[in-house]
Amino acid sequence: MRVLCLYIDKIQFRISSIALYTLWCLHSAVNGALSALPSVKYNFAFYAAPHSMVEKVPPDLAPRVGFNLAFDCKAEMLYALLWFLKGPAAPKYHAPPSNQFGKVSAPSSVKTPGGSQTKVVPIASLNPYQSKWTICARVTQKGQIRTWSNSRGEGKLFSIELVDESGEIRATAFNDQADKFFPLIELNKVYYFTKGNLKTANKQYTAVKNDYEITFTNETSVVPCDDAQHLPSVQFEFVSIADLENTPKDSIVDVIGICKSYEDVTKITVKANNREVSKRNVHLMDISGKLVTATLWGNEAEQFDGSRQPVIAIKGARVSDFGGRSLSVLSSSTVVINPDSPEAFKLRGWFDSEGQLLECASISDVRGGPASGVNTNWKTLFEAKSENLGQGDKADYFSCVGTVVHLRKENCMYQACPSQDCNKKVIDQQNGLYRCEKCDREFPNFKYRMMLLVTIADCLEYQWVTCFQESAEFILGQNAAFLGELKEKNEQAFEEVFQNANFNTYEFRIRVKLETYNDESRIKATAVDVKPVNYREYSKRLIASIRRNAQLG
Repeated sequence: MRVLCLYIDKIQFRISSIALYTLWCLHSAVNGALSALPSVKYNFAFYAAPHSMVEKVPPDLAPRVGFNLAFDCKAEMLYALLWFLKGPAAPKYHAPPSNQFGKVSAPSSVKTPGGSQTKVVPIASLNPYQSKWTICARVTQKGQIRTWSNSRGEGKLFSIELVDESGEIRATAFNDQADKFFPLIELNKVYYFTKGNLKTANKQYTAVKNDYEITFTNETSVVPCDDAQHLPSVQFEFVSIADLENTPKDSIVDVIGICKSYEDVTKITVKANNREVSKRNVHLMDISGKLVTATLWGNEAEQFDGSRQPVIAIKGARVSDFGGRSLSVLSSSTVVINPDSPEAFKLRGWFDSEGQLLECASISDVRGGPASGVNTNWKTLFEAKSENLGQGDKADYFSCVGTVVHLRKENCMYQACPSQDCNKKVIDQQNGLYRCEKCDREFPNFKYRMMLLVTIADCLEYQWVTCFQESAEFILGQNAAFLGELKEKNEQAFEEVFQNANFNTYEFRIRVKLETYNDESRIKATAVDVKPVNYREYSKRLIASIRRNAQLG
């Protein structure tokens, strides 16, 4: 039998579910009887709604509530609110405390721009069948204004994400509304939002947990709310990094992890609009011991600082299958550095005590792709050879710490085409001009390009590695133009540059691939990045390696 919980002035009575029907009949009868007595002021009504909504019933909904009912069904929780008002003696209604937040609701009504009062409703109650509504919500994400152009015309838009105690929702402003509201709405501020079209949400582009989304109209108003500090901030539903391996491509997820390492900002050109965009890869690790690569774009990529290995929470990242599993931060995503949450505190404590010593496994690049950065897939040269890296159809990548023990200065540089996107060797025409066969042009000058062959060694093995322009210049400590001039004018000084470059230790990111030349196959190793050794991280890896070997022994 279903149970009905009756509350009269905070005193609970449990009665059978049959009482629900009885009370409904009572409601109809009393309303009918009292309607015949116009001299008596009354208000007797019956209210039913989802549990999450009624928990947030604003106080002004029933200024003098006699009692309320709670009806517990097996399939869902319904609350029935019954009140009877007759004279000033009726007791005030006291909403039951929220189990989710345990804080007071926002102001339950607000003046519209026209001066009239309107009731504030929770986000969870919004649906397309409502035309007039007001919510009080915090802006947890604000995108930039974007433009579009197609066969139907062109326009602009920007989107925001809103949250209150009952839930969250996405809202979008187009064209004139975008121009009107973009400068008025600030991130993390609280506003009253009144009127707007509600439609079914497109879940492909957002992680917001709501079946509907708002479109601003000419009737939409946005009024700041100064008394709503209790409203929650961003709501997350975190997915473990280990679980991303089985998450479908293009899924929108929330993740949290420690910034184990990060790469420098690079620039790429978007083919669609020929626009240059900043990009940075960040490698996140969580308690599962797995590592995933998340890509930041634009200002977030340029302003990110991972030097202190912060905790990073990302809401609404898209799962990609590029190189295993990776994440891309969208324009609709929210990135929070060192969030004030239990998950962040737990992760930080775990990492500082033991996680930083773990040799994590990357799900983004199982064999160590070029986007893995210089701090992942670490190998000794002996391990790289023993595991036959580079023997497959595709190139393999790994990182190592190695010492330069020999540099071959013969043919280490050549005269190249001066065009920006061409590095082909030019032919000296012996008439003051240099011809590039690729560009099919003659130039009065050239630029020096480097192709330096070095031998690196660690404690167990050695390897010949080809270093091109940036890597070679870093090892030699001089740029190619200066070295070219030095070679022509001062051979002894040129020799000293190479001698001084010997026996220096670096972190190498190496690409290995099986190549065939003159019917002879051999592994070619190329340095894709060279950096100074981070001895703090290097020591941690060595300690972790010692511990693993001790356990095996």
